Amino acid sequence: MSRSQRHGGFSPGACRACCACRARIRAFGVDSKLGILATKDVGDLPHLSLITTIQAKDPEHLTWGQFCEGYCKENVRRDPRVGFLVMTMDKEDWRGKARWTHGTREGEDFEAYNRKPLFRYNSYFGIHTVHHAEVIQIGPRERLSVPRIAAGAILAAAARPAARIGAGERALTAWAESLVNRMSCLKFVSWIGDDGYPVVVPAVPGAVAGGRRMILAATVHGRELACIPRGASVAVLALDLNMESVLARGRFDGWRGVPAMGAALGTLTIDWVYNSMPPRQGPIWPLVPLRAVTEF
Repeated sequence: MSRSQRHGGFSPGACRACCACRARIRAFGVDSKLGILATKDVGDLPHLSLITTIQAKDPEHLTWGQFCEGYCKENVRRDPRVGFLVMTMDKEDWRGKARWTHGTREGEDFEAYNRKPLFRYNSYFGIHTVHHAEVIQIGPRERLSVPRIAAGAILAAAARPAARIGAGERALTAWAESLVNRMSCLKFVSWIGDDGYPVVVPAVPGAVAGGRRMILAATVHGRELACIPRGASVAVLALDLNMESVLARGRFDGWRGVPAMGAALGTLTIDWVYNSMPPRQGPIWPLVPLRAVTEF
């Protein structure tokens, strides 16, 4: 893929110095932003992680710092294809695809991350690995549509009573359900695209109907959401402004309505829930039975 294709049609000769690339690099370099990384879990299943340390090293390369353990770090070593999203506090975002190349524990980038105030003066953890990725494709800057998100949240909430019928056993705790159902909670949706790269779509309105059922409203990014195949594995990362989060993954049951028209509702049957918050990330549902420790 040419440099112009990677960077939304900018000419190869001007890409490094163009205003759009400079704007992206500045936005990616700010600490007060949201960074989302979509990776492929075991079995080619989508996985989403909050990675606020993601930065643009230059127009063609990304880096992110690792200070805690989680599935996404294992996933990129097994399959380097990733999707990424960076969202600023001004409600602007950039999305794209990248290919993880390597991790380092020394050098210029490693030193730069650990000089940042958050890590330089932290007594408990610092950046121990810097991950590097080559940008494969990046889209233009987008802006969140708050009215459309609010309209979708209202539609999803109104559909909860009907979707609750036959929803099965409870997958999310009461706290996790309340998090997902908050109007201020952003939902990021991911599935595996036809090219094998994870797709990540921001701020999709949704709600938990109860049991194992989650509702998604296609009032934003309808054309993209229409590409989710019925029966596909879909991951939803719910994240609020306090950085509280939970990740749910399950089978997509299809849309009712036309997503491209901005008025469709879809349902997800949850089969896996993951605690995405430090200090201990890991699966929390289905429950893992306790086993006696027989060796030390």
